[in-house]
Formats: sequence, C-alpha cells, structure tokens
Amino acid sequence: MKVGIIGGKLQGVESAFLARQAGWKAVVVDKSPCPPASGICDFFYQCDVVNDTARLCRLMQEEALDLIIPALEDPLALRSLQICAATVDVPLAYDAAAYSITSSKNRSNRLFKRLGIPMPLNWPYCGFPLIAKPSVSSGSQGVAKIDNEKELGQFLRRIDSSLGDWVLQEYLDGPSYSIEVLGANGDYTVVQVTELQMDAQYDCKRVIAPACIPSSLDKRIKKIAIDIAAGLHLKGIMDVELILDKDVLKVLEIDARLPSQTPAAVYSSTGINMLEMVAEIFIHDILTPVPQLSGTRSVIYEHVRVAGNKVEILGEHIMTEAGPLDMIPGFCGAEMALTNFNRENLPLAATLIITGDDFEQAWIRRGTVIENIVEYLSKAGAPDLICNGTVLSAGLLSRG
Repeated sequence: MKVGIIGGKLQGVESAFLARQAGWKAVVVDKSPCPPASGICDFFYQCDVVNDTARLCRLMQEEALDLIIPALEDPLALRSLQICAATVDVPLAYDAAAYSITSSKNRSNRLFKRLGIPMPLNWPYCGFPLIAKPSVSSGSQGVAKIDNEKELGQFLRRIDSSLGDWVLQEYLDGPSYSIEVLGANGDYTVVQVTELQMDAQYDCKRVIAPACIPSSLDKRIKKIAIDIAAGLHLKGIMDVELILDKDVLKVLEIDARLPSQTPAAVYSSTGINMLEMVAEIFIHDILTPVPQLSGTRSVIYEHVRVAGNKVEILGEHIMTEAGPLDMIPGFCGAEMALTNFNRENLPLAATLIITGDDFEQAWIRRGTVIENIVEYLSKAGAPDLICNGTVLSAGLLSRG
C-alpha cells in the first residue's frame, strides 16, 4: 500500500506517522523544501500543487499511489487535488460537500442550529469576555480573547468591515474534548474521546487519551459527534471539538478531514489506526467496525521546545517551525518522539508520546522524560534550563 500525502505540515506529519504505523509507504508532497513531514516519509517531492498541477498528476501516476490524503486546507490546492485524482484515477480521501460546511465556522454554526446542537452564545447575545475566531481558519490561528467594550472597539476597528469573516462568541473556561467520527453510506462510528489542554495562545499543547471522564459524559460526546456526522451525510473522517460548560456540552468547531494530534494519541492508546479506516472507506467503500475497546493505554501527547535556556510546553504550532522531523522510538523514555533533536540552527522541539497503564503512571513517566531531556542537554553542554520560572538541572523535573 502506498499513499500520497499532499501537504507536509502538521496534518501531513499525522498522516505520515499513521501510514508508517500501518506499514505503508508514504509519499509526501509540499511546496516547501523542508516541511516537518519530509523527515518521516519514504519519499518526498517539492511541488506547488496549485501552480504545477501537471507535475502533481505525473507524480501521482509515476508513484502508483493507492490513495491520496489531503493534508492541507487551501481551497485552490484542494481543487487541484480533485482534478489530479480524477485524471490519474486514484481515490481521494476528501468529502467536498462536508468540508465546504466544516471549513467555515459560520456555516458550521448554522448546521449546529439546524440540528439543535448546543454551541457557545454568539455576540451580542452574550457578555464579556468574548473569543474572536476567523471563520475559515482551523486551530488557534488568529484567535483572540476580548475582555471588555474597549478591546471590542479596538478589534472592530482593526478588522474594519470584515466582521462577516469572524465569529465572536462567549468565552468558556471548562474542559475541552475531541473525538473523531467516521462515516460511509449512512453509517457512522466513533473511537475514543480525548481531552485537549491549551497554551496561552489557545493552541493545543497536550492531548490526554482516553479522557478521564465518566461513561455518561463519554456517551453524550459520542452521540453529538454521530448526530453531526449524520447531518452532514459524512463520508470519511471528521473531528469534533467540544467544551463542557456547567454540565452542558457545547460544540466549538468541526473539521471534515484527518486532524493532527488526536488520531496519533488514540492509536497509541487503543491500537486503532484511523488512517486505515479512512482507506477502507475511500478504496473499498467500507466502514470498518470499531472493536470493543478494552485494555487501553493512557497516553500523554504533548509538545516541548527548548530555546536558549528555556524549556516550554507549547501548542503544536511550534512543530511547524521545527524543520524535518525524525521518528525516534524510546526517546528519553517516551514511547515515541517526533523531533528535530538531530537538526542544527533550530530551537529544539519534540512531540512526545508517553504511555502508562493509567493516567497517574503516564504522568509520572512524563516527568521522567522531561528529566531525561534536561540531562541529555546538560551532557551536551547546555546551561541550566528554566521551565515555568523554575531552574532545571539533571535530577529535577517539570510538570508545566
């Protein structure tokens, strides 16, 4: 099995990682010469898929791909992929109708309203603080918190007449959860609920799998995800992000494409590879039943950066600037790391996948991994490191 992954940033890293775990060959294509996914794939090609569609088609044909995975969100690039996939007759893992709704927060919110799915209140029907999010971006890009009328006025002046391109909603401070739902031919299934923890820029810095929640909440989250997928007539995969607000689950956003972070965390916890399920949907038109989960591992999946003498646990945006990544099993005691530790002239960054029999054991191991990173760097001649204001040297751990 050989898959073409178009886009080498975070979604491309996720796709290449899962392809490698499935034992497939992974071909990554990106317009950048050194995207993060280029270090963990089998073959990499630099190609501007928007401006060189003919070359993209040739690459697809010459590599004899079995499946094409979009790992980008540019509308023109996605259109190029549709044209090339049809030209070379290779399945494209892309539901254009569902994506057209989920790629816009405004259109998604209209879907939630039609389906009766709770969501945060929109301004001006709520008080301060507010969260402002671009309607067409994913993740934390452009997200801002607005605390009062003065800041709202400054924000409105800054965006001028483009308020329709933004979503302004009540700021909620409860725990956040995510779940993937897969669908084909009117059938839908879910795998595992994960908990998301954010950095100061509202970017996900840590995924915990499975989420430490009661079974009643687990069932409610899964029902909401399946209801949304059915409302979209989803073919393929979609992730749903929710927040718990005073015992009410409210949906923050949805995206009908393979997300980053959570599928790898779920795979490390359950052994279920959602990319394999996606392949079955688009190649064989089959939705693979999810086995009854038992004996799952607890997983902490997080991003660490060392720059100068600072150790920081930050959102996944730090990995987009890390250059080509290496997959290193057992790195500093983690089950797996995706890291640039062998690169020069870049801040040291790593995505750590740490497991345990339960969350407490995984968290203790996570502290040991941070200790080991500090010791590794101190042996390499690094100065004392600072994490969250605490000076770290070998033997001290961070729980930031």
